[in-house]
Amino acid sequence: MKNLKPHFLFDKHLRNGAFLLVLIIVFLQFVYTYFDFSVNQSENNNEEAFKQLNEKLDSLKNLKKAKPTHKIFPFNPNYISDHKGYQLGMSVLEIDRLHEFRKKNKFVNSKEDFQKVTKVSDSLLVVISPYFKFPDWVNKKKSNTIKTSIVVSSSNKRKKIIEIRDINKISESELIETLGMNQSLAARIIKYRRKLKGYTYKTQLNEVWGVNENDIDELLKYFQILSKPNIKKLNVNTASFKEVLKLPYIDYDLCKRIFDYKEEVAEIQDIEELKKITNFPLKKYDRIVLYLLAK
Repeated sequence: MKNLKPHFLFDKHLRNGAFLLVLIIVFLQFVYTYFDFSVNQSENNNEEAFKQLNEKLDSLKNLKKAKPTHKIFPFNPNYISDHKGYQLGMSVLEIDRLHEFRKKNKFVNSKEDFQKVTKVSDSLLVVISPYFKFPDWVNKKKSNTIKTSIVVSSSNKRKKIIEIRDINKISESELIETLGMNQSLAARIIKYRRKLKGYTYKTQLNEVWGVNENDIDELLKYFQILSKPNIKKLNVNTASFKEVLKLPYIDYDLCKRIFDYKEEVAEIQDIEELKKITNFPLKKYDRIVLYLLAK
């Protein structure tokens, strides 16, 4: 014990220091126990949150200013896609109304028609309508050129005169621009015309895959067969099997029967003899003889 006693002996300065330390500890404990620091902490948190919110709003404003705008080019409103409509600011319901209208094979030909069908707001119509591009025939229809667009009948009722063009001379783009026809159908009409070497009968349009009566009725309002195609006919007596087989309306079976008949009679004297061939397609006779002759 005597050896430990020197460790517990303090002089006056050490005792005063120890006593002061105890007082400080007691004071701090008292402050910690009886003072609430949560209010200040909450205020600091609120200030920090407010600061972060302002920073976020500022970044959004800057982003909006920096966001690139979509340049609008002239377009036919009849062919607005979902994506195009979204870019223009149309709602899904407005776009669906237009698509339902077009499924009936109908077209909007003015900004008034467009608003009537889609029910877009006046403000949106003012923004996008300057970019509407309708086919030339629609613009001609709207013009006041009386000598080319109207006449007065005996009953004093105005009737529209439409400039008729030759279906055997028009291009694919003219079909699209004039009728608002989709590109694939217009391409098939022109492709089939090349195969036939030109349309001779209006009913040949019914043979184009995918075309319906409404398409034909609308097409014939603006396009007619004004000039018959100049088709170089093959002599059925001298033409080869392959040459005849390449002709429109003639398949392998019919070609074989024609040559079997020719071999049987030695020579076909008159092209109408084709009607004597067994199971000859009489409904196609007028079309087949566009490409064949007997002398």
